[in-house]
Amino acid sequence: MSNRTLAIIKPDAVRNNKIGEIIAKITGAGFKIKAIKMIKMSKTSAQGFYEVHKERPFYAELVEFMTSGPCVPIALEKENAVADYRMLIGATDPAEANDGTIRKLYAASKAENAVHGSDSDENAALEISHFFSRNELLQNAC
Repeated sequence: MSNRTLAIIKPDAVRNNKIGEIIAKITGAGFKIKAIKMIKMSKTSAQGFYEVHKERPFYAELVEFMTSGPCVPIALEKENAVADYRMLIGATDPAEANDGTIRKLYAASKAENAVHGSDSDENAALEISHFFSRNELLQNAC
């Protein structure tokens, strides 16, 4: 059975013109794109999305970074989507990421790490709904 996860191509990767390369890696790994758009997150949206990290010391920096430029949220579908996508993107710190992973290839640092990935099926559903309405999620997508 397929399930969904949320990917976000973060502002650093957008600035570095890596959108196409990252999407090619994602679709090449067998993920189907159910919804995609380019947005500029507002401070309120970023604060809400990352509220789970509100008490952590990096929260303010994360919100500032995610509102620093456009990003590309993508709803993905595949069997074992969350775990497979997290394996594809690699460790949060690109210095610790496996060769060939998205973060190893495109991230500059732990703070500017190119992409976001949901950490559980439950969070994936919440995160997808943060960016996409039910009508935006395509039933038969590429």
